[in-house]
Amino acid sequence: MPKLKTRKSAAKRFKKTGTGKYLRNRSGGRHILTKKSSKRKRRLRQKTLTSPGDSRRLDAALPN
Repeated sequence: MPKLKTRKSAAKRFKKTGTGKYLRNRSGGRHILTKKSSKRKRRLRQKTLTSPGDSRRLDAALPN
């Protein structure tokens, strides 16, 4: 059986936690920041967990 390859695009965007969940960056924090409140921009800097359905797909994309 051949080696399992990691999807490099997913490896650059997601990080696996110690409990097996995945962290991702929030969307919307790159541009058009002038109309967003400071509280909202602070929240966009924080990471969040992916949904369970996406986590199952990431298990296949990030086998190692």
